[in-house]
Amino acid sequence: ISLNFLNTFFETVKEHVSKSDSPMDFSSVLRKFFQGDLCQTHQMYCLNYTSAVFYLENLRQREDFGIYLKFNYFSQRGQDFIWSFTCEALWLPLEKISIQHLLETGLFLPALAITDVSHISGDLEGKVKWLDNFQKFRQLQEVIIWPQVWDRDKRFFVPECLKQSLRENSSENILSSVDRLLLHEGRLTLAESTRLLDVYLFLFDDFLLITKIKRNKKKHGGSDPGLIPVCPSLAPELQSFIREGGICTVLDQPIPLDRLILKNVDPVHVTVFSLRNAFLIQHENRYRQCIAVFLLQAQTETAKKTWMSQIETAISNYITQHETKKSTAFCFPAESSEI
Repeated sequence: ISLNFLNTFFETVKEHVSKSDSPMDFSSVLRKFFQGDLCQTHQMYCLNYTSAVFYLENLRQREDFGIYLKFNYFSQRGQDFIWSFTCEALWLPLEKISIQHLLETGLFLPALAITDVSHISGDLEGKVKWLDNFQKFRQLQEVIIWPQVWDRDKRFFVPECLKQSLRENSSENILSSVDRLLLHEGRLTLAESTRLLDVYLFLFDDFLLITKIKRNKKKHGGSDPGLIPVCPSLAPELQSFIREGGICTVLDQPIPLDRLILKNVDPVHVTVFSLRNAFLIQHENRYRQCIAVFLLQAQTETAKKTWMSQIETAISNYITQHETKKSTAFCFPAESSEI
């Protein structure tokens, strides 16, 4: 794209110089070329930036790509020299001032040359966020494993002849929604009766998911774990975990935010029960019966407060949003007094 732009630009300069003896109006030329197709190309660049980062991280492992990077560095230095030489040789002082003004005021931006800035930038930002969220959830689908109900709890017996029909109703698609958002994530410790279990929590805008961390000794998909592409918008801790070939196995069913009760563990219990930075998550069913309890410990008091704050805010936002939807849905005209 850059090479094509420069070739076209300099062809226009040569054509103008050959046909006219008057100084060239570089402002109009620049405005002409920084609009239309170039603006669309800029949007495509932004939308594919995350995918490019994936690809680049993989290529950095290759020796031949390292050679290419060195060559590209010296090529760029050469382009800078050519640009500087062209400025000195072709442009008049007045034209330099005009171009410098365009640089300082940002008029090189395609959006500023053709239409309202806020509309284009807002639209582009929305596309980038949507694509980033899509890529993030696509990777989460690969990392998060949903065990079957008979594997998760031995109380449930299902004959082999019926397991296939249950597998068809897989819960993995729960993460395929493009409207769902991941608000917070991180590693915690789950206190069980006889042991402490490393868990990884995903707080979405409508439910909380508790998973068990499992490290695979075998290579992920038969490839080198160091070359596994990882979404850069995920937490660094999870990125490192994915590169090691690890997976997150769902420990229990997702906890809807309107069925989640969050409780702080009193400091008195820290000494008595050897609990550190602990808080309690209670899962209630639609009849307000407690069906699961998770006693979680954070590494630090600050991390604990962050988790509790994030969960409380997510619950509040979720309830407010759904109450608004309900009030809108049931907003009917008042009944007649004759009824």
